[in-house]
Amino acid sequence: MAAVRISSRSGLPSLLLYLGIGVAIGQDGIFDVQFDNAELTQVIGYAALVVILAEGGLGTKWKEIRPALPAAAVLSTVGVGISVGVTAAGAHYLVGLEWRQALIIGAVVSSTDAAAVFSVLRKVPLPSRITGVLEAESGFNDAPVVILVVAFSAAGPVEHWYVLVGEIALELAIGAAIGLAVGWLGSFGLRHVALPASGLYPIAVMAIAVSAYAAGALAHGSGFLAVYLAAMVLGNSKLPHWPATRGFADGLGWLAQIGMFVLLGLLVTPHDLIDDFWPAMVVGLVLTVVARPLSVFVSLAPFRLPKREKSLMSWAGLRGAVPIVLATIPMVSGIEGSTRVFNIVFVLVVVYTLIQGPTLPWLARALKISDDPSEAADLGIESAPLERLRGHLLSVAIPAESKMHGVEVGELRLPAGAAVTLVVREGASFVPAPSTVLRRRDELLVVATDPVRDAAEARLRAVGEGGKLAGWLGSGDDSGRGGGSPRAGSRSRARGGPVRSGRPAGPGRSRGSTRAGGTKVPPLSKLAKKIAKGLGSVAGDTSDDSTKAHH
Repeated sequence: MAAVRISSRSGLPSLLLYLGIGVAIGQDGIFDVQFDNAELTQVIGYAALVVILAEGGLGTKWKEIRPALPAAAVLSTVGVGISVGVTAAGAHYLVGLEWRQALIIGAVVSSTDAAAVFSVLRKVPLPSRITGVLEAESGFNDAPVVILVVAFSAAGPVEHWYVLVGEIALELAIGAAIGLAVGWLGSFGLRHVALPASGLYPIAVMAIAVSAYAAGALAHGSGFLAVYLAAMVLGNSKLPHWPATRGFADGLGWLAQIGMFVLLGLLVTPHDLIDDFWPAMVVGLVLTVVARPLSVFVSLAPFRLPKREKSLMSWAGLRGAVPIVLATIPMVSGIEGSTRVFNIVFVLVVVYTLIQGPTLPWLARALKISDDPSEAADLGIESAPLERLRGHLLSVAIPAESKMHGVEVGELRLPAGAAVTLVVREGASFVPAPSTVLRRRDELLVVATDPVRDAAEARLRAVGEGGKLAGWLGSGDDSGRGGGSPRAGSRSRARGGPVRSGRPAGPGRSRGSTRAGGTKVPPLSKLAKKIAKGLGSVAGDTSDDSTKAHH
């Protein structure tokens, strides 16, 4: 916990802190723990990478990376090839490594880590076109890099380049197909099958994502690409109890990173790093100054991105967990000089992450690449299905920067069939009137019938972004329980990504509790008396105005 807090406050990637803990308790460290089992480290590292990729895929917003997919695909394939070739040439001619060792190092360090990038960019938000490319690249480039490292570490001569390209293309195609299929089937099942307890949804989502890796590996495809794509499909579906699922996945991701980095730190012998320090510096310099910029500028040449954005993406190629884990593959395979390869990769990742990490926010500001800090913050909205009623209870958290502050309840102009039934303010709850003025950090409970559920959330997000006049298409009804047109809500652009929704539950299905902005809201059973009256009127309005609500 102390390491997490230090990482959060210092802006340094957590990689360095957890590796330091492993080194401190390992050989030549405080407790002098003797650990040299590279095979066990590789198995645990693979398992941790599956969890980390699943967590990353669940947090990937499709609307943000969709425009970046072509650029990210080229950068994670052609860019990887350029980076491997240039880095391997530098390791061979400047450091004197044999070609097999040089190619292994070139392939290992070609994988980037978006988590390391974003951990140092909290204070300098980047435009989505840059973060989308970096995030998609980090999720896609692990797969071809793993294939290359395994091929270079195999016994016998290295295969011809065209054979490797064919194998990579085939494994990526199989992994992508399986990942998309598993993700779609899993999301369909979770949206149409009510589990007996809400706590089972996070477990089911992670199990589906991990099963995509297993299916991809059994089909001789890329399991890493499969798990990332499956998780991305799940993360952009309307799954029940989504905030709880994201919190569970985030916790597992942290646990996987901590365990993996500590274990990798245990595997290294500090006094052996001294001899390989300067070779690692030379290889890292070639990678950072020549290979990465060349791969970025060549790969992204057809996309006409500004040079300053390409320059930032070149410097943002931080390395994280994947290179050090992949460096154990030649050790397990018994490749000559594999220990030196591991040491060079370890030193390179640690030192250059320490250099690039703190300077990345400064470079972003120097290049004047940052998102508009004045943009309104997105609303935190969670949905839970109601029992015996075709409706949903939306829990809405109003952040401090939201433009919903100062808006009256009646001015929300929610579609007919949706109503604000309760406001929680500073720990006290009350039933609002149409003239009730909403404030920062208020928490709203909104009841919406099934036909207008999406339109209601779209309208809430639009008001949170643009204020009371967002998406104005004519006069609205300021009654506070309906008002406006469903079309107005559905046409409003929502900044918060896909709407998270639970499947309307029928008799006998479990009740959900909701959370708003991290604050627990009482279960539905305790709120029944307070919202029954409003819910009844909403149901009545829906039956009377059903024709109007659908036109």
